[in-house]
Amino acid sequence: MYDSGLANENYLRGVQEADSNGQVTFTSIFPGAYSGRCPHIHFEVFESMSNATADGQVLAVSQIALTKAACDDVYATPGYEASVRNMARTTLQSDNVFGDDGGIYQLATMTGSAGAGYTAGLNVTI
Repeated sequence: MYDSGLANENYLRGVQEADSNGQVTFTSIFPGAYSGRCPHIHFEVFESMSNATADGQVLAVSQIALTKAACDDVYATPGYEASVRNMARTTLQSDNVFGDDGGIYQLATMTGSAGAGYTAGLNVTI
């Protein structure tokens, strides 16, 4: 989407059109924690699908912060060992993006489990 030379690469990016209620649902892997950041998912909002796929004007750019409880649950499973260490050193308050307000406007509501999968929700006003 960002560079025609990367058409065959997979960076967990995608474009979706909202339904008639303005909602979008997607399935992804649970992101790991890296140094200085709490686990999060980036998103952009465009007025139309053509704007989203043709470098159109962005209406909103933000991130969804994932809850510590969900992260701790997922990071207890194999493959997330580095995330356990990184998560122990970062809080929403110390995060270099969420730190200004502790992520209160970007913190997802989350349900589920590491075994069954999680659902993260966030209302975004445009």
